Amino acid sequence: MKTLSDPACRQEILARLAVIAPDSPRRWGTMNASQMICHASDALLGVMGDKPMELPRGLNLWPLMKSFVLYAPFQWPHGVPTRPEIDQQLGGTPPSQFENDMRTLIAALDKFTAQPRTFKFRPHPMFRQMSEKDWMRWGYLHTDHHVRQFGA
Repeated sequence: MKTLSDPACRQEILARLAVIAPDSPRRWGTMNASQMICHASDALLGVMGDKPMELPRGLNLWPLMKSFVLYAPFQWPHGVPTRPEIDQQLGGTPPSQFENDMRTLIAALDKFTAQPRTFKFRPHPMFRQMSEKDWMRWGYLHTDHHVRQFGA
């Protein structure tokens, strides 16, 4: 099971990110490669408390599905709506210079996986409280989902 706590899996994600270019074509969705890099950064920064992110109000069934979503042996589906704060067409960080945005993402991955931790995880907007194992699995799956979106 792939997770960012495994150095080999983390290195695999970094290698796959390295092949994405500003003009890499998407396989699905509406984001371009630059927007995806900012989205992946925003998602990490939000759960680390470095970017404001509100928890949705109302009925939330995602916590009940958390284990299935994180540990079932299939790839995440396309088209799951995202939070406006990390949607690059709404309130997410707009792309600036691709290489700088990529450095921001790599720095966020470094901070997310660093031990000892220099932050406390915020509740995930969908899954709420998560264990260390859950966070490292989510971090891998979310990043993997979006690098696959751009063929890497």
